[in-house]
Amino acid sequence: MKVKSFLCLFLLVALSTVSFGQNVKLITVDQLQERMKKGKDTTYVVNFWATWCAPCVKELPHFEKLQADFKSEKLAVLLVSVDFKSKLSSAVIPFVKRKNMKNEVFLLNESSPQEYIDRIDPSWSGSIPATLFIKDDKRKFVETELTYEQLLTEYKKL
Repeated sequence: MKVKSFLCLFLLVALSTVSFGQNVKLITVDQLQERMKKGKDTTYVVNFWATWCAPCVKELPHFEKLQADFKSEKLAVLLVSVDFKSKLSSAVIPFVKRKNMKNEVFLLNESSPQEYIDRIDPSWSGSIPATLFIKDDKRKFVETELTYEQLLTEYKKL
């Protein structure tokens, strides 16, 4: 009986972890750009962050609030972690779960930081947090921690 109980518990934990793990997807810059091209009538707010970056962690709730406050609008908040790919299971997924993040979360699947930094925005020094705002042909890149008021202002400017 103990073995059966243990097996049931193990399967429950394993399956819940697997299904949750699907909420953090790997994404390349090409896939990210393709995603934004498909939603021409959508405003994109793409935040680049990492689990080890204190200012990033501090501002993440603002992006959750923005999505919740404007859920009736065509807004897509994409949270793109720049943690190492090897940290997906050990750091990023547990972080997302612990913070109960609702927005779409991705882990950037690129091997050359300088190459993807230049492709995302040529003015980007590579520091995080950084946020890209896109609506139609308008594009704004902000390389700093944002308060909710600043985030709201940038979103409404588009």
